[in-house]
Amino acid sequence: MIFKRDEEADDAAEAPTAPAPERREGTKMTDSEVTIVGAAAKLEGTVVSAGSLRIDGQVKGQIQADGDVELSPQSQVEADIRAQNVSVAGRFKGNVVVKGKAHLARGGRIEGNITSKTLVVEEGGIFHGQSLMDGGTTAPAAGGAQSAQQPSAPQPGAAGQGDKAAQVKVP
Repeated sequence: MIFKRDEEADDAAEAPTAPAPERREGTKMTDSEVTIVGAAAKLEGTVVSAGSLRIDGQVKGQIQADGDVELSPQSQVEADIRAQNVSVAGRFKGNVVVKGKAHLARGGRIEGNITSKTLVVEEGGIFHGQSLMDGGTTAPAAGGAQSAQQPSAPQPGAAGQGDKAAQVKVP
């Protein structure tokens, strides 16, 4: 069928609007606003997001998100992260402080310390560092360089009453 330009405009005006694109399969982002750092992007400095953040490229510095942070399999991040939840499927070096869940996916690699309420390490994920599991996530991410070099024992007095300290090394 051949349309004239006027007919195409009328048909487009009458056509129902397409629904918003759905989340990608396997993505656990819950906020409606997601900032995406593309695969070809290389950022240095402080990245701040009022919502969630998905990183497909390279980031070096600090990451602060009011929502969740997702590092895709091709991501390479060297930073300290503060967020609600974090999911790592790529390469990450630094410290993570989240209020909820830290998730290390199959094929992901974390070199650094994690402070979270819940830690999930899938089979095939590599975690080298310390995990402090607490409900308040009040422990600072600072001092990670010293802790990362000496992960054999938690610092005395670093955990409050009711906190659980754990060290996990997965070859």
